Amino acid sequence: MSNAQTRAAVLRCTESWLDTPYRHQASVKGVGTDCLGLIRGVWRELYGQEPETPPAYTPDWAERADEETLLDAAARWLIPTASPAPGDALLFRMAADAPCKHIGILAANDRILHAYWGKSVVYSHFAPFWTRRHVASFAFPPLE
Repeated sequence: MSNAQTRAAVLRCTESWLDTPYRHQASVKGVGTDCLGLIRGVWRELYGQEPETPPAYTPDWAERADEETLLDAAARWLIPTASPAPGDALLFRMAADAPCKHIGILAANDRILHAYWGKSVVYSHFAPFWTRRHVASFAFPPLE
């Protein structure tokens, strides 16, 4: 499949998770997910078994660990891109001096799909709140 076809498949798959309630550490469509669980679920649907199992993590894991755990994992399994397109994963720092702690999928130039804490998988405007925190973009590997 081409990069455009892979991105379209990622986006369709991610949209199928809309309204899944936010649940810390979960990754079950329609039942519960967090931001990482959403990416894990999309991966399982499109590629099969997850390439690695994330360790248990607390809501404040990034602040306590002070390591780029999420960014490093994305770099192991996804493809860095300087020009994100719909269907690509976006990583965010919730504070300038903190490790990456949030991940979502670019849905359009002005919208993201992500598991929103306390709510569900939703579309959000890719507004300044998010654009200021966006630090890395990754494409999913080409689908067979």
